[in-house]
This record gives sequence, C-alpha cells and structure tokens, in this order.
Amino acid sequence: MGFELVEEAMHQAVAQGVFPGAVLLVRAGESFFYLRAFGYRSLLPERTPMHEDTIFDVASLTKPLATTVAVMLLVKEGKLRLDDRVSRFFPNFGVHGKGYITFRQLLSHCSGLPATKPYYKEVLAEEHRRGRVNFVGTSAAKEFVYQRIERERIEAEPGTRALYSDLGFMLIGAAVEQLSGMTLDRFCQDRIFRPLGLRTTGFVDLALLRARRLEPVTEWIAPTEQCPWRKKILWGEVHDDNAYAMGGVAGHAGLFSSARDIDTILCRLEESYYNVGRMIPQRLIREFWTRDPTVPDSTWCLGWDSPSSRGSSAGRYFSPNSVGHLGFTGCSVWVDLDRHCHVILLSNRVHPYRDNDGIKAFRPYLHDLVREALG
Repeated sequence: MGFELVEEAMHQAVAQGVFPGAVLLVRAGESFFYLRAFGYRSLLPERTPMHEDTIFDVASLTKPLATTVAVMLLVKEGKLRLDDRVSRFFPNFGVHGKGYITFRQLLSHCSGLPATKPYYKEVLAEEHRRGRVNFVGTSAAKEFVYQRIERERIEAEPGTRALYSDLGFMLIGAAVEQLSGMTLDRFCQDRIFRPLGLRTTGFVDLALLRARRLEPVTEWIAPTEQCPWRKKILWGEVHDDNAYAMGGVAGHAGLFSSARDIDTILCRLEESYYNVGRMIPQRLIREFWTRDPTVPDSTWCLGWDSPSSRGSSAGRYFSPNSVGHLGFTGCSVWVDLDRHCHVILLSNRVHPYRDNDGIKAFRPYLHDLVREALG
C-alpha cells in the first residue's frame, strides 16, 4: 500500500505549522501496520526531533482510554450500573434539578452539565486565601473542585441534547475512586495499563513529584504550551488547567501515552468487540460503542464519539459504525468497526502556543488520505 501522499501531507503540515511534529499509526486488520514520526518534538527552548515512541499529553483521550475503560470494568464486576443516579454516590449533587442524572448520561454527554468551568482560578484564589503554598494539586483541591461541580446548575434538561462536558467526566473519575477504593491513576495502572503490558502510559501525579522531588524524563515527552499563568513550557506536566489544579489525575484529562501503547489498548478493545475478548464482555463493549438513539442529533456513544453526518474529523470514509475521540493538545483516535482499522494521530499542536487550530481542517483531510491509501 502506498502512503506517499499521506507522508507528503504530514510533512506539509509540519512546514505549515499545523503542529511542530506528530506520530501517525495506522492498523488495518492483522495484515497492515504503519508507524512513523514527523517533524519536531519541541521547538522551544530548542528544536528536537520527534520519535515514534514519543510520549504525549493526550488530553481528552483520557476519557475513552482510561476513565471509560475503568467504568466498563466496574460495570462488568457489578459495582456500578449505567442507569444508577449520580446522586446515589454524591448526595449533594442532586440540587438544581440534577437528582435524576445517571452515569449513562454523563458518559454520553447529555447530562446538561456545562462544558467546563475555570475551577483552577478558584483553586488558585483559595490557595492565596489560605496562605498555603501547596494547595493547588492536592487531594483537598480535588475535593474543592468536586464540591463546585456538585453545586453547578445544568444548561439543558438531562437527556434532551448533547453538550460535551468535562465536568461530567471529572465526576465519573471520582466515582471510580469511590467504588474501587483506589485513586484513578492507581486503578488504571493496576487494572488496565499493567495487565496490557503498557510501558509509557499513565498519569503524572503532581503531589507525588513534589513529595519525592522528582522530575519528568522530558527527553521522551512532547512539551505542550508556554503556559501564561504557570510561567513555563509545560513538559511532563498536564496541560489542562483544571486537571493541573486537581493534581494531574482526573477523569477528563491527565493521561500521557504513546502511539504503540494506544494501539495496544485499541486492539484489546476491538478484540472484545469482534469476539469474546478477555478484557471486556462483548455485549458490554458493544453497548458502550453504540450511539445513544434517545438524544436528538447526538453523535455520542458511551465515553466515545461517532462520526457526524457532515464535517466529521474522521473524514468522509469512516463508516457510521465507527468510534473515536479528540484531545485538545492535538491527539485523536478513530476506529472503523466495519472495516477493522484504526488511525492514531498524536501531536502537540499547542506547542508553544494554543492559538493554532489548523488541525481542524487537517484531520479529516489526513483521514481521507489514509483511507484512500488503504483502498
């Protein structure tokens, strides 16, 4: 199969500043595998080359690859039901018309919760008020954020329209911790990442770094933004502001991973979908990977998106029976379940600054080229 046009497009994207660099992985069935790095891992403070095994802050890919898989495991074990009310686990959440919101609605982004809120600013203000140097990133700060979410007013009646919400996945992460008796990062490490043999996937616990005076191994990690309020290039430190305020471990963002590791996760999930996989029961993953038909005009499955009829980031050729997700930092995954293929694009398009949205037009163009190359 010829990937010359794909590679030409990737080189052009680097030259045009769509991203400093990227790693592209394509798998089609058991017969075709493609992996290549393009461009630069960093531009500041110096240019360094991108490598195939570079580790990225995958931002909202945390939702499908970590938090949603954790929920699947808890549902499999009977510890959580999708139609359980959130207020069953968080009694204070039931105010302002939120008493009947279910985990199914959080997963399919139809709870009515706002997309996001700048809680990190409140955490910073609280740190200043308390006169504490290390309130940001502590378990107390995380609890502070959860309390704010519990008090939020909804922007739509639950179940009536799709409204993508980080807040809902923050609460899902909290539920995983409550039901498992483990932190989200430890649960994912012990139950997902280690059993799959993943070597470069995990959360960066900021409190642990501080306590042990550790530094991330930046030569393997792609940096993200020159953060205006943290006053530095973020390198091995979560980019998402709220996830940072919560200590780097949250249900909506905070995961770091590489293309090979994400490929492994997708292969195991697809194995469960097509056959009787060891990881997740087939009936369960098929439920998670089916679009919710009860919400008008929604493309959302449970924790995963599906292609929209117009302007999908998956391009023109992914079948309607596909699932995927995007990450703010410039990462994406798309899985075509009818054609047994997936495409992983990892980039740090927010490096060194986030005001760069060229990837919006480039993603569908790239996916079209990949599908044409695959035939």
